[in-house]
Amino acid sequence: MELTVFAQGINSVFYQLDYAILSFYHTLAAACGWLYYLLYPITLTGWKGAFLIVLSIVMICFRKTRKTGLCCLLGLAIGATFTNVIIKNAVARPRPYDFDTTLREWWVYAGAHVESDLSFPSGHMTAACAFTSAFVLVRGKKWLPWGILYVLLMGVSRNYLIVHYPSDVLGGLVFGCLGGALSFLIISAVYRKWGESRFLHE
Repeated sequence: MELTVFAQGINSVFYQLDYAILSFYHTLAAACGWLYYLLYPITLTGWKGAFLIVLSIVMICFRKTRKTGLCCLLGLAIGATFTNVIIKNAVARPRPYDFDTTLREWWVYAGAHVESDLSFPSGHMTAACAFTSAFVLVRGKKWLPWGILYVLLMGVSRNYLIVHYPSDVLGGLVFGCLGGALSFLIISAVYRKWGESRFLHE
């Protein structure tokens, strides 16, 4: 399979480590098959960001959580733009199961969940981190442990199912947090300028 220069570069730096970590997850799946029933529902919450988008819209409907919802929704949009519109197509890294026969066998063992797009960075992880970082920035550090737990479980779920390399998850973490932080800055600036408007508060 011919790789882009970007995909070759990522593989040259991370592939051995990625493979070793995915090997661990395959061993874990063999020993603790019940983890699938915990991790698959977690991964579903990041599917196309749909659940997180709906949750953001629900928060926008209430005055006390409107700023949080706006930040989360914009963060998801920025993260998706970074990931799905720009970076995935530029890098064009194949999924683990499309690149390596052993990884394909592990993927089949883990449930053979087919993903429709490219691998780097993880869109699920981007969405989880964009939503979580925006939420925590608005609501405060008391929510940080829960945010870390959700993001950690999302990353583990993507690797456990062998649909992403660990380096894909790392990329999603970076771009997701960047999207969440940018959205917080933008919405905070809007609130400072028009914070008393009926549009934002009623």
